[in-house]
Amino acid sequence: MARETAVYTHGHHESVLRSHRWRTAANSAAYLLPELRSGLYVLDVGCGPGTITADLAELVAPGTVTAVDAAADVLERAAETVAARGADNVRFAVADVHALDFPDGSFDVVHAHQVLQHVGDPVRALREMRRVCRPGGVVAARDSDYGAFTWFPSSPELEGWRELYRRVARANGGEPDAGRRLRSWARRAGFTDITSTATAWCFATPEERAWWSGLWAERTTASVYAELAVSGGHASEARLTGIAEAWRVWGADPDAWFMVPHGEVLCRV
Repeated sequence: MARETAVYTHGHHESVLRSHRWRTAANSAAYLLPELRSGLYVLDVGCGPGTITADLAELVAPGTVTAVDAAADVLERAAETVAARGADNVRFAVADVHALDFPDGSFDVVHAHQVLQHVGDPVRALREMRRVCRPGGVVAARDSDYGAFTWFPSSPELEGWRELYRRVARANGGEPDAGRRLRSWARRAGFTDITSTATAWCFATPEERAWWSGLWAERTTASVYAELAVSGGHASEARLTGIAEAWRVWGADPDAWFMVPHGEVLCRV
């Protein structure tokens, strides 16, 4: 039986939320922006701390954005983000993307960023997203692809980090290499009009490297991911400490460069 991932692999440690708060519609949903206009009704699935949500709300006002997440405490943070931006056209609800509590055809746009890699049945999730989208609307999804991450200089420790993360994520029922699978999942969900694209985040300046390496060093030893890695028998605390140090060493290298590729699908209903 399909299920929501029982434990979100990253958890909601500050190092995770720091990454999520960096995200905007411009750097994380640019492929969707040409579809947005004033007056639309948008569902933002897995909204996290709400930075993308607030951008979407501004773009579709006086239309509304309904922001949903599986974690009620994260929705509280999203509400604070939206309120600080002065947006009054956002509603919030706890929801499971496998069984959305909305009538058929409720929204013009259904959006999910970095969600499908963490759910137990991404095809079922996309079917639900399709169900609540009105005819003529769009379902948009973007996910990273850990197997395609690339960086310089090479590092055996960071290669080990990637393989460890993928193992832990899959033990949770997720698929860390989701980006390359989005088109296939969308087709299996019944979509026939699918535009597939790819974009990337790149971390190369001293400030970007320090931020990216610092949050992963912290996440590797202090987050839910770290707890799952140890409790699941995937790694020892000593190994996690070594990986965290490798992140810091990488981040201090003036030649360092890191790319996070994403797959994207824009599906017309």
